[in-house]
Amino acid sequence: MTANIGMTCDLPQWVPDAVRLYLDHTEEGLSLRALARREGCHASTVLRQVRRYENRRDDPLMDEALAHLGRAHAARTRSPDRKDADMTAPLRRETFQTDEATIAREARRILRRLSEPGAVLAIAPDMDKAAVLREGPDGRTTRTGVMDRAVAQAFALKDWISCRTPGRVSSYILTPAGRAALKRMLDEDGRARQGLAEAPAAFGDQHRVWGEREVQEPGEAPRRLRCNLTESPVTALSRRRDKDGEPFLGPDMVAAAERLREDFELAQLGPRVAQNWDRFLTAGDRGSFTGGGGPAEGPRAARERVAAALRDLGPGLGDMALRCCCFLEGLEVAERRMGWSARSGKIVLRIALMRLKRHYEENGGLAAPLIG
Repeated sequence: MTANIGMTCDLPQWVPDAVRLYLDHTEEGLSLRALARREGCHASTVLRQVRRYENRRDDPLMDEALAHLGRAHAARTRSPDRKDADMTAPLRRETFQTDEATIAREARRILRRLSEPGAVLAIAPDMDKAAVLREGPDGRTTRTGVMDRAVAQAFALKDWISCRTPGRVSSYILTPAGRAALKRMLDEDGRARQGLAEAPAAFGDQHRVWGEREVQEPGEAPRRLRCNLTESPVTALSRRRDKDGEPFLGPDMVAAAERLREDFELAQLGPRVAQNWDRFLTAGDRGSFTGGGGPAEGPRAARERVAAALRDLGPGLGDMALRCCCFLEGLEVAERRMGWSARSGKIVLRIALMRLKRHYEENGGLAAPLIG
């Protein structure tokens, strides 16, 4: 019987579930435990979501959107014979009247403009429109897009934009969730134009950044390959900048991390997910030394290089390099499993890669042959 409790049926389908919980608690007066029973989760989960949106009421667009949604629900549930002054007050186009098709169409246009360097979304309390402004290299500001205020409120509810400076003229910037949504929409448009028949992987593609990397095998000319730049946490972290505008991880540290990962993959140290046929194929002689030094010596030498590098790093640094460079664990996952404080993993990883770079420089350099 509790499944129909609340105002969720009165809201558009595009409204996030966390906003529905917040409005059910603040407008309907439902307790956190009642909402938790309805959603089948713990009360602390509902509390965190309610607090998250309550803390964002300082955002003008967020505050207006939540107030409009609450007022829309109150108008629908008000008794017909009740006459209040606010029922006849003129209102601009409300957020709840914005349909999902309009939001998606405007998102493809506005989010693309906000993703440009130096672009912000500006809006004032007395403005019915929000403008995308971009500062050029010469210091001049250019308007690159305009959208309705109601659509901007929907963007704030979906966490696609965040308020950077509230005030008389509030400015907003694009969030990581907004960039992911834009990338997902553009990938869907690309598949529609190409007429691909396979099932789309939009939610996986939004986390991929395709680029080119130069690869050089021993005795061969260098060649460029297309790769996912965010496949490894190290490459994703290398795209960030420090306070001086320099890359957080230099190219030599990224090369050291890739060298450790190549040795790790060559050594076949990763977890096995299928039947192990090695002992069957080698007739029980796996691991024995042979004077000829055939192809099987490649993984063995790579295993020794990985072990030597981790021994040089030592405990802590070696664990962080192994998790992030080899097992491709994210920084937050590695911090939690190592029992470290939040946002400390990137500093430890940077120190580990500096030590790892020095290790490879002292043992033949990063361009040393991997096999043989």
